Amino acid sequence: MYIIRAAKTEDCATIADFNCRLAAETEDHELDRQTVTRGVERGLQHDDESQYFVAESPAGSVVGQLMVTREWSDWRDGWLWWIQSVYVQQDHRGNGIFRSLLDQVRTAAEQDPDVVGIRLYVENENQRAQDVYARLGFVDPNYRVLEMIFDD
Repeated sequence: MYIIRAAKTEDCATIADFNCRLAAETEDHELDRQTVTRGVERGLQHDDESQYFVAESPAGSVVGQLMVTREWSDWRDGWLWWIQSVYVQQDHRGNGIFRSLLDQVRTAAEQDPDVVGIRLYVENENQRAQDVYARLGFVDPNYRVLEMIFDD
């Protein structure tokens, strides 16, 4: 039985490691570990803007994670929660860890009257993740995410 809990500061190194693995697996991209670690540290300190949840194995090690950030929707007069940084260690995949993490987030979101929905984005080529998300009730809203990233 996996335990789903809010991440703590002592989970920072594991979360940063998982984020680096996630980028390598899904985008074949190597992240700067120091930058990611600083980003996770800041995210953990600002839980009003971002919150991490982790899955602990019966042995007590963190084996999965996700992060939630918030976006204000004036169209809906409420908050949309974005799920990001989803990662489950390969040898623990297929055990319902993401579903358990999502259930925790969904329950919290549904109990907050100011939250109007949950969103996530997924790589176009990541069909396995898209299939999982569809099975769990996510639909394609026919939006395309665009970005402008400012590199150092």
